[in-house]
Amino acid sequence: MFDALYISATGMQAQQLNVDTIANNLANVNTAGFKKGKVGFSDLMVREAGRLLPSQEDAGILAAENRLGAGVGIAAVSKLFDMGELKKTESAYDLAIQGEGFLEVTMPDGSSAYTRGGTFKINKDGLLATSGGFPLKANVAVPDNAQNLQIDGDGRVRVQVAGQSAPVEVGQLDLVRFTSPSALSPQGDGLYRSSTGSGDAIAGKASEDGMGSFAQGFLEGSNVKLNEEMVNLMVAQRVYEANVKVMQASDEMLGMINGLRK
Repeated sequence: MFDALYISATGMQAQQLNVDTIANNLANVNTAGFKKGKVGFSDLMVREAGRLLPSQEDAGILAAENRLGAGVGIAAVSKLFDMGELKKTESAYDLAIQGEGFLEVTMPDGSSAYTRGGTFKINKDGLLATSGGFPLKANVAVPDNAQNLQIDGDGRVRVQVAGQSAPVEVGQLDLVRFTSPSALSPQGDGLYRSSTGSGDAIAGKASEDGMGSFAQGFLEGSNVKLNEEMVNLMVAQRVYEANVKVMQASDEMLGMINGLRK
């Protein structure tokens, strides 16, 4: 009975995290560039439930039957980097990446973070930066008198400068990719950091090496599918309820056993 109580408790805890993750996905269904999370489950340690009979034939059967699981645990909460739908905004500072690549961003402590695009701006230092003000690793400096920012599919950045008839190239945006992007560590605001699971960033050129290309004037939408997440939510709720019933049944049986002692 105590095993059933503990096992059902692990199931409830796991499904609570699953529901929380799904709720976060649903809350960000309209967040540009959002990547949905998915909970991975794993069974807990298996233990022997009883002694085996001396007969070799019977022992084989009991060896299979008498191994009991200890419940369910969380293997990982990972991000799924399926591409969301591109939405046209016609803003020169909106940028999406068509493909697997990420832009590298320099954080205040000098470390690197990575983004799939979004709305950019010129920060106080005159550098092309994320909406949070973090400059791109490419250090693209945009002159104060620049107009008509242009970002080509291959990452070339050009601006129109007063007194110049042709656009002036002011920088080049390159991309990186990861062996296992689902293992990247989310930092909020569309930023990610590499981890042991994701591997180090692999540098490459836009429109080459399978990195993908830039789409200026577009934002990548969330990859959350509303109907799919609603189904996942209902399943998670039903599994949670089933574990609650197991716990209630185990508690009732323990109560009956205790009553027999009186």
